[in-house]
Amino acid sequence: MSVRTTMPEPPTSLRDVEHHLTSLKLPFIAGQYAELATLAAQQEWSHIDSLATLLEGEANLRRDRATQSRIRLARFPVIKTLEQFRWDWPTRINRLQVQNHFRLAFIHDKANLIFLGGVGLGKTHLATALGYAACLQGYAVLFTSAIDVINTLAAAKSAGRLKAELKKYTKPALLILDELGYLPIDKAGADLLFQVISLRYEQGTIVLTSNRAFREWPTIFNNDRTLTAAILDRLLHHAETVIIEGKSVRMKDQLESESAGHLARRRSICASGGPLPHSCILHFHTAHFPTFSRNR
Repeated sequence: MSVRTTMPEPPTSLRDVEHHLTSLKLPFIAGQYAELATLAAQQEWSHIDSLATLLEGEANLRRDRATQSRIRLARFPVIKTLEQFRWDWPTRINRLQVQNHFRLAFIHDKANLIFLGGVGLGKTHLATALGYAACLQGYAVLFTSAIDVINTLAAAKSAGRLKAELKKYTKPALLILDELGYLPIDKAGADLLFQVISLRYEQGTIVLTSNRAFREWPTIFNNDRTLTAAILDRLLHHAETVIIEGKSVRMKDQLESESAGHLARRRSICASGGPLPHSCILHFHTAHFPTFSRNR
């Protein structure tokens, strides 16, 4: 009777394990299983604990990749967050209303959200931040301007593929339509935009930004009051409106830059011992003593 002097080979080699992990597309487990096996032996983990740790890591990796994919497909011009928003600049904005919408319940309810206000007040910032937050929570999002939607659909219609192109704007859970009203829209363009809004009615959420009050919307749509009424009817049936008032934050930055430049020139002249020009004196008093300009 012969005696075996060598240990039996395991039923599956490490090379086979790595091959299966690659075939099954499990990159986290493939990269971590060997190190974790050593740690599990040191810590005396059970096989179930070791497996659970590997699976958790794989699930987290897939979740992160899916989130990055949603952000990429959303086509944000730039990533914005609520924490970056300048609450101190608008003269009118309901902060609690805006913050409440970041719970994203309106997306679940397939309701709409409309930001109305002048240029440079953060409408696009807030819309983008909502879209980014929605991506993080697993919602499919698409960011686009109203004019880009019209131009894309017009080209698709000419090529005979309008129905297929419309799906791009109806499929995402959240569609962000930016800058409605900045450019006039002709009858054909208004009809195309109406199709998008109509198809998404009670089927998906729209976040829309506009610099025009609702009463001015007929001027956006070629003074077609019937079509405007139909668009507003579908948008506003399940919607909330956020009103933002004030002056452009970009103008604020420009004014601060000009003010800093005037003060720098004034200090330079004072340091040189020369007389201050009347314009510099007037600007200095206007900036630091507002009643001076009113009294004059």
